Amino acid sequence: MFKDHAKIIHAIASVGEISGRKKLQKMIYISKKIAFPFQEKFQFHFFGPYSEELTLRIEELCNMGYLNESHEKKNGYHQYCYSITDSGQEFLNLHSLDNTNIQECLLDMNEQNARFLELVSTVLYFDELEREEVEEKIFTLKSKQKYTHDEIEEAYRYIESLKEKARLH
Repeated sequence: MFKDHAKIIHAIASVGEISGRKKLQKMIYISKKIAFPFQEKFQFHFFGPYSEELTLRIEELCNMGYLNESHEKKNGYHQYCYSITDSGQEFLNLHSLDNTNIQECLLDMNEQNARFLELVSTVLYFDELEREEVEEKIFTLKSKQKYTHDEIEEAYRYIESLKEKARLH
């Protein structure tokens, strides 16, 4: 049990801070899909892949004092930011993790905006389908986002670049 908690703390600690619940969900999902052993189950939701388990683990980690959740109002929306606490660092020190190569991928994802990560995670969610079918799903399920063919192409390239980073380390 605590190993799964430690993986989440490690992910957040490796980037310093993650701004946004949606972004955090997408970063963990993408990491899981490209190579890293996160155990949370995801299902398709309004903003793409979503894990109730991950939401509960984050809440537990905040309640235990291992993660700090701050929130600010930004453009009329509430933005939650997550960072590791000193207690969280002590907890991490007790749990050895063999996923040091995740940091470069997470740092890269953390620099992307949540809208793009939503697209990338949606592409990965439907990765068993042919590319044309994936595009059709995106244009149908994500019509409000108004993604373009170029953005979808960029998402596929981005996924390959993350997979390459994961293999190199």
